Amino acid sequence: MMANRPEKGRLSEAVAAEFLVGQGLAIVAQNIRCPLGEIDLVARQGNIHVFVEVKSRFALGRGLPQEAVTRAKRKRLTRLAQWYIQQHRLHGQPARFDVIAITWQGNEPSIRWIPNAFEATV
Repeated sequence: MMANRPEKGRLSEAVAAEFLVGQGLAIVAQNIRCPLGEIDLVARQGNIHVFVEVKSRFALGRGLPQEAVTRAKRKRLTRLAQWYIQQHRLHGQPARFDVIAITWQGNEPSIRWIPNAFEATV
C-alpha cells in the first residue's frame, strides 16, 4: 500500500469514481480546486448534480470514514457546491451531497455509499 497521505487520498478518490460509474453515475469532474477548498468529485445521475465527498481510513483506530464529515465540513462543502454552481451556471438545477466512505483492509477497499448524505448547510 502507498505510504503518503496524498497518494492514499488519490487512490481512494479513483476507487470511489470507478464505483460510482458502476452504479450508473457519470463523473463530471474530479479534484476541483477553488479559493474555498476542493471538491473531491462532481457526478451526474440523470439530471441531478451530485457533489461527492470521499473519506477513507487505512486504520480503524480513527473511527469510521463517514464520521469525518462534521458539521463544519458540511458547511464548507455547501459553500464549495454553491461556488461550483455559480461558476457553471447551474442555478435552479437539482443537486445533492453524497459521501463515499472507504475502509481499507490491506489492499482491499470496503466501500459504503451514502446518497443524499446531508442537506445543504449554511
